[in-house]
Amino acid sequence: MIKAKIIGATGYGGVGAIEILSNHPLVELVSISATQDIGKHINDLYPHLNGICELEIDDPDNDVECDVLFLATPDGVGMGYADKYYNNNIKIIDYSGDFRFNTEDLYNEYSRRIGKNIAHKSSHLLKESVYGVAELHRNNISKSSIVGNAGCFAVSSILAIAPALKENLIDYNSIIFDAKTGISGAGKKATDAYHYPHRYEQMNAYKIATHQHVMEIENEISKIIKKNIAVTFTAQVLPIVRGIMTTVYARLNENVDYEKLFNAYKQFYQNDSFIDLYGMADNVGSRHVRGSNKCALWINVDTRTNMMVIVSHIDNLMKGQASNAIQNMNVMFGFDEGLGLRFIPSYP
Repeated sequence: MIKAKIIGATGYGGVGAIEILSNHPLVELVSISATQDIGKHINDLYPHLNGICELEIDDPDNDVECDVLFLATPDGVGMGYADKYYNNNIKIIDYSGDFRFNTEDLYNEYSRRIGKNIAHKSSHLLKESVYGVAELHRNNISKSSIVGNAGCFAVSSILAIAPALKENLIDYNSIIFDAKTGISGAGKKATDAYHYPHRYEQMNAYKIATHQHVMEIENEISKIIKKNIAVTFTAQVLPIVRGIMTTVYARLNENVDYEKLFNAYKQFYQNDSFIDLYGMADNVGSRHVRGSNKCALWINVDTRTNMMVIVSHIDNLMKGQASNAIQNMNVMFGFDEGLGLRFIPSYP
């Protein structure tokens, strides 16, 4: 058994980790903490946890013996805790952008792009960090003590495009990501933009050309072909609670047809139990993944325009956040990668 602590336990990402870890056979959840509601019990805030997890919410700065720390916190928070835990041989999984880039120059550019301009407080640890998509970085994650859990849009986008790039099947200058998310992606804190009368029956794009996940998408897919790639990415919010649908468009290279494309994806993900592939004759939606760690990839080709069209579905709070973090934890500790994560998607 290993012992786990969560900082930021009362947000959606934190409570998602609580739900999973409470049923993980090799993990004891020993501490949940947040900057608010200290002293309350987590099931007072989330009654669905009655009888499952009734831990008291602790101060994040209190020392608790643990083997792994989950930082379900915004940008700039995790870097302040990392040194202390790393120096005590405690593995760290951070939900924010603090450890998604393993050089200071890359982090500084990310910070500048998102308008934070945060000087990294633990920049010497960036070289130790690994980007948290197990399907791409399993070997490095298994050797790492710090994982920067990937952003939700980034997970859906990268998994959708990686095989086509790896096998040189597309013109990488033609890539477009059209991504839609539910409102839970904005987090628990109420704002005017997500007030019910404003959001109900409202769809809108936001952060066009400036979304915080674009840099990590470009950084990761550039590594695949060892060339710098710039992509078009548009994020949109739909009046649903959870789920991400990312449609990826790219022009196929010469002599690439549907069969070659589909086989490339089948080969690339042959050992990845959380990736489900669907063909052109199928019909796939968000209910195929809701409440699970799955990523559903619907593979299509528009022969009239010679365009690849991949539709990627994930649950933004699961594969896009909490369950992906636990998948990374399993890899870090040498557990069965799917341990505690084999949920059947909720349908309908």
